[in-house]
Amino acid sequence: MSWQKEVDEIQRRREIARGLGGPEAVAKQHAQGRLTVRERIDKLVDPGSFRELGALTGKAVYDADHNLVSVTPANAVIGTGKIDGRRVSIDGDDWTIRGGSSEATVSDKWIYSEIYAEEMKIPLIRLVESAGGSVKILDQNAATKLPAYPTWQLARMMGKIPIVGLALGPCAGLGAIKAATAHYSVMVKGTSQVFAGGPPVVERGMGVKISKEDLGGSKVHTRESGVMGNEARTEEEAFEMARRFLSYLPSSVYEMPPVIACDDPRDRAEDELIEIIPRDKRKVYKSRKILDMVFDKGSVFELTKGYGRSIITCFARLDGRPVGVITTDPMQYGGGMTKASAAKMEAFIDLCDTFHLPIVHLVDQPGTIVGPEAEKSGAVKGSVRVCMAIEQSQVPWCAIITRRCYGLAGSTFGRVQGLNLHYAWPSGRWGSIPVVGGAEAAFKKELDALDPEARKARLDEIEGHFHHMESPFLTAEKFRIPDIIDPRETRALLNDWLDDAWRLLPEQLGVKGRTFRM
Repeated sequence: MSWQKEVDEIQRRREIARGLGGPEAVAKQHAQGRLTVRERIDKLVDPGSFRELGALTGKAVYDADHNLVSVTPANAVIGTGKIDGRRVSIDGDDWTIRGGSSEATVSDKWIYSEIYAEEMKIPLIRLVESAGGSVKILDQNAATKLPAYPTWQLARMMGKIPIVGLALGPCAGLGAIKAATAHYSVMVKGTSQVFAGGPPVVERGMGVKISKEDLGGSKVHTRESGVMGNEARTEEEAFEMARRFLSYLPSSVYEMPPVIACDDPRDRAEDELIEIIPRDKRKVYKSRKILDMVFDKGSVFELTKGYGRSIITCFARLDGRPVGVITTDPMQYGGGMTKASAAKMEAFIDLCDTFHLPIVHLVDQPGTIVGPEAEKSGAVKGSVRVCMAIEQSQVPWCAIITRRCYGLAGSTFGRVQGLNLHYAWPSGRWGSIPVVGGAEAAFKKELDALDPEARKARLDEIEGHFHHMESPFLTAEKFRIPDIIDPRETRALLNDWLDDAWRLLPEQLGVKGRTFRM
């Protein structure tokens, strides 16, 4: 006897699931400028690679004879697909069914997707658009429950597999948690918002009327709070950013980072490097140009660009091999370490260490920022936390001091313990405190006793004396820095270093002995 009847029923229910919340709900989603969850998956993964799990999950209604009358699909679409040929696990919210809220969800479904990713050791991508919890669920459960989010599972997963959170619409409550608890998170400008509670909750609880965008839009979270990482202009751009992020990382901590073919000469030397650092200490420069000249052409991929802007963190490649890169932007706070930039650098170090990406640090660090606001923010503690993250990291590290390296923040150029490979350009200067400002503080009593003209002459004399002692050649003579290099040699030197560093990585595969810090 054939099972065709049941097979037909499977197909019927799959068709219902593919219809999402129905034509009207889909049209409304499109009218708001947003794709449906199934359209998102199609645009994210390699064509034809998505294999859905749980398509039959939903809330069904039967008649007295046990015939199916109707079924509302669960508002989560999960499954596996491929990105550039590599398998990933996908969990997508369906806003067309009750705004992706818990009232219409079957939580076991999306949790299964996450557990599957962890156990199969493949990246997890969350397509988040959820109104969060709903008081209407009390009618279903006939009782309240203690809030229990699977944070223990998230903490464990963050140390094993790459996780990407894409906020593609409003993300409240649990939706905010799912979007933000990731190694890489993206918001779409103007269409996605992230918050613990939306405007109605804020108005009711605080008496404040505020729009969704002002409360938790991309400007708030990618530039001010740091809750989310990058901002995309469109959903399609967000998908491309997710794909590119994953291209630098292994599928799990048990694998080596992926290497791609490269035709960029290993010893390419750019003449502009010898003049990019101004001799005038008061002048700034565009540090991102250095990255483009040193690393494989077109390989630099910046993370968390809008937050903690005095520090630049990015992935790049050397001869096709992925590395993590840290440098500063002297056009933001002079490149000084702020509390926000310290948090950004700390998380990036953990990211690279977790997934075995050697770190290149191009150092131009004037120190931790000073002033009343800096002290209130806890900038000093932020710098200390960066130092701790560096010391706890295991991946190979190479620092090249391009200009300044001063104070506590300057000490984040590399590890104290073990082999701390570091070089300098001839423009490099370092110390516990800069001469300018430091000399005035150290000789304050003597200088204050002089008239203005004599004071200036004496200060110039003192600073000139100490400026001579800042010469990197004096440090090199004592082998306190292994070498001073022609800036044009930087790419070739880093490629040679990475040849050695890459051999160490297989020894470091597996889970770290610390929790990933966000």
